[in-house]
Amino acid sequence: MNRTTHEKRSVPAMRERKPSWLKANLVTTENYRSLKALMRQKTLHTVCEEAKCPNIYECWANRTATFMILGSVCTRACRFCAVQTGRPTELDLAEPERVAEAAADMNLRHVVVTSVARDDLKDGGAAVFASTIRAVRARLPLCQVEVLIPDFQGEEQPLYTVLDARPDVLNHNLETVARLSDRVRSKAKYARSLELLRRSKTYAPAIPTKSSLMVGLGETTEEVIEAMDDLREAGCDMLTIGQYLQPTKRHLRIEKYYAPEEFQRLKEEGLKRGFAHVEAGPLVRSSYHAREQAASVVPVPDAWTSAQNETN
Repeated sequence: MNRTTHEKRSVPAMRERKPSWLKANLVTTENYRSLKALMRQKTLHTVCEEAKCPNIYECWANRTATFMILGSVCTRACRFCAVQTGRPTELDLAEPERVAEAAADMNLRHVVVTSVARDDLKDGGAAVFASTIRAVRARLPLCQVEVLIPDFQGEEQPLYTVLDARPDVLNHNLETVARLSDRVRSKAKYARSLELLRRSKTYAPAIPTKSSLMVGLGETTEEVIEAMDDLREAGCDMLTIGQYLQPTKRHLRIEKYYAPEEFQRLKEEGLKRGFAHVEAGPLVRSSYHAREQAASVVPVPDAWTSAQNETN
């Protein structure tokens, strides 16, 4: 065939290589193996596994895990999240007691409890959250309990049910900036998340609130700072900022890898705006170093301090 013009071929854009500072510790320790066995024994889920968290080896080596209640199937399909989506069938009312047993076996000082979104339940699973808080407190009276909750579709009473159980920290993630929220988060709304945090601070002002942002999805620095301002206006006390990592090829692509110095600048901007604590870094996630984050706003019980001194 005699061609007079050259055909243009679309060349796929080269993906930016994952930088060296994003390499997580993949060493499997005895603590990691024993904690994994404990989770299977108690038939429990962790967000560490379900969301493919890059810090799982480090956190589990330190016997720290974030319990995920209300099953492992989420009713939403957020485009950044690796948790399985579909129609849940599981509602295990004995789950709170098993979480408490596992926390006691680990002798935890700070427990983080999160869940899948359960839009199929009238209260979004709030009663199970409250039962889990109370079950952990019954077994570990000095243990701090942090909850990372969904938005309960904007309903007020489920939030108040959780707050009435008196968690030490109420966490709800904003996830991304206003412009990208509808594309990144399934069914969730930017303004609704801010309103949840605002309601929490109004209803239970003594309970610290916390939120998290991902970067690398195409947002600008100005938009991240605007999100910080929105969170502070809603009364949010603590903030975590981490790099978005694409869990599978069907999820949103990474638009940018932020360097450690960029995270440092974001941390400084957050502290300028009055957050009591800002944790920012490439591998930072909402529950990463949760006990250390909470220490900035939640006093450590004297009994724990005394016990630690005796141990040392």
